[in-house]
Amino acid sequence: MIQSIKLIEESEEQEFGYTMPHDHKMDFDCSSFGTKPISIKIEFLDEIVNFRNFDHNWVEIKGNHLSNWYSPKIIELKNGYFVQSSHLTGIWEVDCKNKRTLYWHFNKRNSNPISNYDENNSRKIIDADSVKFQHEYVSLLFSKEQAMEVSRSRVPFSAIVCFTDHCDFDNLKNLEEQRLFFKRKNIRITKGFFLNDFSNKSDTACYAKHNEELSKWLVDGHELAYHSLSKSIKSLDESISDFKLFNPPFDIKTYIDHGFQPYNFSLFENHEALKFDYGNVLRDKGVEHVWNYIDSGTSVKGVINQINPAHFTLERFSEGIKHLSFRLKVQMLIKNIIFHYFNDDDNLKLYRSIAIHIKSTKKKKIKRHLLILKKMIRLSWRILPILLLWPRKKRKIYPLAKFSPLMFNHHISGNEFFVFQTLEMVDFKLGLCKDNIDLLIEESGLFIAHTYFSAPMNYHRGKLFGKIGEVDPVVESNFEYLSSKIEAKEIWNPTLKELVQHLSSLKTVVFDCNEHGAIKVECQKDIVFRNII
Repeated sequence: MIQSIKLIEESEEQEFGYTMPHDHKMDFDCSSFGTKPISIKIEFLDEIVNFRNFDHNWVEIKGNHLSNWYSPKIIELKNGYFVQSSHLTGIWEVDCKNKRTLYWHFNKRNSNPISNYDENNSRKIIDADSVKFQHEYVSLLFSKEQAMEVSRSRVPFSAIVCFTDHCDFDNLKNLEEQRLFFKRKNIRITKGFFLNDFSNKSDTACYAKHNEELSKWLVDGHELAYHSLSKSIKSLDESISDFKLFNPPFDIKTYIDHGFQPYNFSLFENHEALKFDYGNVLRDKGVEHVWNYIDSGTSVKGVINQINPAHFTLERFSEGIKHLSFRLKVQMLIKNIIFHYFNDDDNLKLYRSIAIHIKSTKKKKIKRHLLILKKMIRLSWRILPILLLWPRKKRKIYPLAKFSPLMFNHHISGNEFFVFQTLEMVDFKLGLCKDNIDLLIEESGLFIAHTYFSAPMNYHRGKLFGKIGEVDPVVESNFEYLSSKIEAKEIWNPTLKELVQHLSSLKTVVFDCNEHGAIKVECQKDIVFRNII
């Protein structure tokens, strides 16, 4: 049934020792895998004809198909055998260019990405430190009868909607308005908040001054998450002192970076006073989940499912904004090229310096105008090849979305954390339109939204509050429709803490075969399974 098996490490292929199949099972010894990117290349004698997709449907092998750890790992061979993994760990990949080959990737580059900023605020993408491979062995299971898959949703095989909100623009009034809005819609979110009252705006909401209102969010079933500790940046010594000495007001599991606070997850390694015990401090304060400071893409019409890589291309994005004015389409497309298609620090810095210059109302000297013009020309020359080669470039999946890195483990100072990636959602008219909600349900999809529900800026389209204190009627209609789908059990709406807790239980699932070749579950924890044929 299997022609050859090879271990691929750092682009070198070598024969890989494995246990020959006994009955319906083939074991692979993973005890020496470590933390390096490694792939098992498995070549079958028969072609792979079907792939169990992330949406829990069979798809023919017509392109490139990927399955991360929270999705099924099941294929069907031409000879009628179902092949599935004993564990959900790693990433399966099958490509139509070679239908007899299955790759099983571990620690694949960009599958667990984290943003790191240096002392000059230059960003680089690194891979999470998973310490070591979590299983001593993995197996391929072969069955003529059936395969078995697990639901990643607590509502069996449904879509999942999770909101994480950044509190940059919260004040007491709009904080209450947001809470009452979500209470009416029966929608729960993970709400970021500032612990301290240090801010460049006197009305910034924070726990130090508004704990009574924030406590009501907990009563309503929301999760509260640190959005750093304060809105504005103190001196380095004061910031480090704040981080090391703050007292959690209650059990808080989630930390979301804000701005360029020196104690941010994306910045702490630049400071000797934080570098070696950062993970210890977070764990002592009860934090277990941190944001990787990365968005898979920006949600517009047709871009909603974070675990479907096909949503994250320039073609899909441009199609989703085609009804907008020409000027707005160009602006949004350029931003998407820079932030998601390129996603490199040099282009990001160019774009941000130009954007700051354009938005600034201060009078500028001629030299400054000329400098920005020079940067605009540089940026244009980098974007031009994308436009000239549009038919070829438009279908390329964004580099940090290809493997759908939703959540993954990372170790800091010997402590394990769950790191999560988000989908930017600033336009709730486009991002949460009814077609998108239906699409998410159809694909049994999932998103963890990165939102600003109280954003007041005029250039933000599709805001929750169209006018101060007034919910936009189109946005309200979209949330009403979402609410109805949650109530109908077509969507599960967990907080981030609940989502992490449920998804992490998938890592405990172990499948095996009985003596007749039927797939069975060896280990389970309040998880829904079903047989498939």
